[in-house]
Amino acid sequence: MYTAETRSINVTVEPIYLEDQSSPGESHFVWAYHVRIENNGDETVQLRNRYWRITDAFGRVQEVRGPGVVGVEPVLNPGECFEYTSGTPLNAPSGIMVGTYEMETPGGERFDVEVPAFSLDSPHQTVRIN
Repeated sequence: MYTAETRSINVTVEPIYLEDQSSPGESHFVWAYHVRIENNGDETVQLRNRYWRITDAFGRVQEVRGPGVVGVEPVLNPGECFEYTSGTPLNAPSGIMVGTYEMETPGGERFDVEVPAFSLDSPHQTVRIN
């Protein structure tokens, strides 16, 4: 589990390698990641946009931007949480993801919440000791 907190918004991510959807012989590796967003503050916020930077083991970078997450822009009142599961494929046996969620308060203030960097590891990656 990976966790980060910004302005009392706690984001926890758990990546899961999906062996049954991956084809290592074809350089196709798939992960799910489960995200929990908790509003531990005293103001209501709405998740408006997401940004992901995905870097694979070969240094190739993909950036993903868009409205909301999994088709919704959840509102989190103080003390509430929102959970979802999504996924990403890579053409490499490992990688790392990091990102931000843009939140908006009822007054229209927008701010970014850190999504912790998390490792995408498969049992097919080559481990090198330096």
